[in-house]
Amino acid sequence: MKQVVIFAFRGDPLCFVHVLLNALDLAEKGLGGRIIIEGEATRLVPEMIQPGHFLRALYGSVKEKGLIDAVCKACSMKMGVLEAVEQEGLPIEAGMSGHPAMSRYEQEGCEIIVM
Repeated sequence: MKQVVIFAFRGDPLCFVHVLLNALDLAEKGLGGRIIIEGEATRLVPEMIQPGHFLRALYGSVKEKGLIDAVCKACSMKMGVLEAVEQEGLPIEAGMSGHPAMSRYEQEGCEIIVM
């Protein structure tokens, strides 16, 4: 069965909620649901862990299930959140000039969705 990988670029929390919900749904159905956090979305990491943030529980579920496959190192640096990402213990990827490579997931036979 083909596994789905979601590359999340948008930093809008109202869009990112769909990344989290879909990842959980895909994982529950055995379809993968791994998330790669890129671009502006990297700045959401330190926001989502704050008490009272509306994404905190969803983010916690996704993290607990190990669905965050990579956070872009270059984008985390650019957005000023690399230290927060590291402290959160998320996997950081920099294999393609500082960014996660889609080709890796394509070579694994994954379906790539960009949100």
